[in-house]
Amino acid sequence: MQTGNNKPQGPDKSTPGLEASPRWRSSGQSRLSHLTEKVAGNTFLLPAILIVLFLAVFPLVISLYMSFSRLKFVKGGFEINFVGLANYKKLFMGSEQKHFLGAIADPSPLGWLIFFVAVGLMLWGFIRYVRSKSHSVIGIIGRLLAIIILSACLWLLIHTLNAEGRPGTVVVTWIYVFVGIAIQYTLALGLALLVTQNIPGRRFFRVVYLIPMMITPVGVAYLFRMLTDTDKGPFQPIWQALGLGLYSWVTNPWGARAAILIGDIWQWTPFMFIVLVAALEAQSVEQIEAALVDGANRWQIFRWITFPQILPVTLTLILIRLIEAFKIVDLPNVMTNGGPGTATESMTLMAFFNWRALDLGGSAAIAYVLLFMVTFIGITYVALLRKRATEA
Repeated sequence: MQTGNNKPQGPDKSTPGLEASPRWRSSGQSRLSHLTEKVAGNTFLLPAILIVLFLAVFPLVISLYMSFSRLKFVKGGFEINFVGLANYKKLFMGSEQKHFLGAIADPSPLGWLIFFVAVGLMLWGFIRYVRSKSHSVIGIIGRLLAIIILSACLWLLIHTLNAEGRPGTVVVTWIYVFVGIAIQYTLALGLALLVTQNIPGRRFFRVVYLIPMMITPVGVAYLFRMLTDTDKGPFQPIWQALGLGLYSWVTNPWGARAAILIGDIWQWTPFMFIVLVAALEAQSVEQIEAALVDGANRWQIFRWITFPQILPVTLTLILIRLIEAFKIVDLPNVMTNGGPGTATESMTLMAFFNWRALDLGGSAAIAYVLLFMVTFIGITYVALLRKRATEA
């Protein structure tokens, strides 16, 4: 017979470790599950991170070190010697100065007038910003730096783009970029406005205008190399009829640059065209219909309705094309091999020639100058976009 004292007793809950609390067990499992998910996520991300580091970051760091070094072949291998800023000094003040920056000559009075007017406008804008209530120390420093750099670039332009001077690789690259993009956008916008009208054959021309996008850059270069041949090309009878049978595009510096510009415009205008067509077709038609009812003409509709609606797309499109245009290398390499002399060399092509000559340090220095240039232009452009968006 059992007494009350002999009743089976449960575990003493006051004694730690005998039984885990359900709440503690749930919390522990939750932490373990969270840790497992975190480790699994990092494990899946690790290969992608390593690939990005291997393909992007490591080459960037190594090329930066190479821009301060010089490769030297020795018996049994090679040596990489640190030379500091010698590669950059060679480009801006040394043996490569005329090649890289161009031949400096005194500009004409018109050139000086353009220079002082441009600098005056920049200073006027800077003074307005300083007097405004929205100015900041970082903004003042950034604008001063931008004015100094832009003034130096303008000084280089007016001292090389004259009868006695000669543009170097830097100025030639600017010509390819800014002149080419301006013409490409103008042509693309005109064609986009044309094919979005209700005219016969517009679908056919939409397809035709995209043909250059289907050809590789090297193919475009060989195509225009053949077309600009006045002796054997398919347009030889036309050149003869125009009295240009003895003219050679590749022996005249500006003729060679024009030929490369024409090829680049033909190649990249379709890219801008197709984006602008999409932007035009996506715009609101209610405002256009209301403007037509109010008696607005086509120019007024474009100026006050259509262009403001496609402006965000336009600004992004120009930024993308701007970054891409600085890397031009196929056309001048295939069409003219950088000639006559170095008249059509872009910065990328000059870096390629130096790399091919095993001047890896000089090639890396040119590449980093190009990187800084594109970064500065991109940041300035984005700052202007942000200012316009804030004002709007």
